[in-house]
Amino acid sequence: MADQLLFNPRTYDPAHFDAETRRLLRATVDWFEERGKRQLIEDYRTRAWLGDFLGFAAKENLFATFLTPSAAAGEGEGEADKRWDTARIAALNEILGFYGLDYWYAWQVTILGLGPVWQSDNAAARERAAQLLAQGEVFAFGLSEKTHGADIYSTDMLLEPDGDGGFRATGSKYYIGNGNAAGLVSVFGRRTNVDGPDGYVFFAADSRHPAYHLVKNVVDSSKFVSEFRLEDYPVRAEDVLHTGRAAFDAALNTVNVGKFNLCTASIGICEHAMYEAVTHAHNRVLYGRPVTAFPHVRRELTDAYVRLVGMKLFSDRAVDYFRSAGPEDRRYLLFNPMTKMKVTTEGEKVIDLMWDVIAAKGFEKDNYFAQAAVEIRGLPKLEGTVHVNLALILKFMRSHLLDPTSYPDVPTRLDAADDSFLFRQGPARGLGSVRFHDWRPAFEAYAHLPNVARLREQADALCEFVTTAAPDEAQSRDLDLLLAVGQLFALVVHAQLVLEQSRLTGLDEDVLDELFAVLVRDFSSHAVELHGKDSATPQQQEWALAAVRRPVVAPERTDRVWQRVEALSGAYEMAQ
Repeated sequence: MADQLLFNPRTYDPAHFDAETRRLLRATVDWFEERGKRQLIEDYRTRAWLGDFLGFAAKENLFATFLTPSAAAGEGEGEADKRWDTARIAALNEILGFYGLDYWYAWQVTILGLGPVWQSDNAAARERAAQLLAQGEVFAFGLSEKTHGADIYSTDMLLEPDGDGGFRATGSKYYIGNGNAAGLVSVFGRRTNVDGPDGYVFFAADSRHPAYHLVKNVVDSSKFVSEFRLEDYPVRAEDVLHTGRAAFDAALNTVNVGKFNLCTASIGICEHAMYEAVTHAHNRVLYGRPVTAFPHVRRELTDAYVRLVGMKLFSDRAVDYFRSAGPEDRRYLLFNPMTKMKVTTEGEKVIDLMWDVIAAKGFEKDNYFAQAAVEIRGLPKLEGTVHVNLALILKFMRSHLLDPTSYPDVPTRLDAADDSFLFRQGPARGLGSVRFHDWRPAFEAYAHLPNVARLREQADALCEFVTTAAPDEAQSRDLDLLLAVGQLFALVVHAQLVLEQSRLTGLDEDVLDELFAVLVRDFSSHAVELHGKDSATPQQQEWALAAVRRPVVAPERTDRVWQRVEALSGAYEMAQ
């Protein structure tokens, strides 16, 4: 029987979505399957531009249907299916990641480029964006620069007033996906005649304009990650999307929307690689025994499998909080950097575990795995590094662990609704006021599982740490120590949403307890790391060692989970 927890193109039927969403998702899978593995790998190796895929997407109206908010849709045929629906966006992320990160990337930077537009009060710009989407165009997000990275405060894209209500823009942007082909590039800059935050401007540019100069692709990849330069580019009044503080907020709020997509892309990569790895290992004989007969191989593949299941559970549940967010419920601001940081680094672990098993096979040019092993590294490093997102997560630690409040239960959100709040998030500040529901009931619902109970002990210990041994004022400036604390907190949040989703979906308890055995080991490992930090106080060192736990071992449970992993052998292989 096919594993129902992993995406499998052979059996994929997104019946939980409406008819047009199902058609588009299935059509996307079929397009890749018909293209075949050999051509996909050849396109990857030769750095071919994604024209064929973008042609398919334009023909099917894929991007327009999934990325046009209902308020920007028209009234003709197919317009009623347009909405910004995080659940189906996540489903497409997973599919595109499964077949190749280059395809996902063109879609992802289109999402980022649209962010400032859909947040804008400029009706003409929004109408133009909707028309461009309907024409099959892609978009780009012109924020980062070669010298400053994504440091918004230091932009050197300068806009000089032209005396007619517009500007002339001059400056460079660097690491801008789709910058070679975007029908609209949302560009961040600052006015030359206004100092401080009031001088910020977001404006719409066209990559085909004579004053837009494409310099190069800065990566050796089909992903066209461009450097471009504007030279006296005319910015009309109708091209201005945001000014002042609103431009700053639009940049950060766009990243809030876009960074969420990294988690499901990582999941798709890992799923495809897992089919290849398990199939290879299970059918290879060494020293007269199948590779999967060796205990260390079974452990590594089982750990990889349950980590991947955990990635999916957390990400699926985070979708619900995104879709249910509003001015009085901003819990998504924690779960968002969690998906970006925690899920993507879990993806790296999953690939590493499988690579240890398949060894040299993971380098072969005719496999997807060699591509996956490279691409999985990029996701933790996009839309802010792991360290940046861990530091953001830490801002919520005390409130989440120690000061819960009541919220209505958030249901599974697969309804065909428009997630309009994502484009009216408001000022990108006030994180200290964000409150959370109590994390403990999620653990209590599975208190009968020994490793859930064991991790609950460690979570309670972390609460004690925050209360009695939290970093002092001097340590609060030691980011190295703080990041170790952040890893411990991230594990508790990760576990909480995994448990919530497990209850909503009826996850097999063997799989859940096996996953929590892994999480207990992870918590212990991070506690030991904290113990060894240069600035850790004696009290913190003592706490760290006291928080170490051994997971509860159950060979029968592990064997049952292994049987699920073993069944992946031959379950899917992409046609040549």
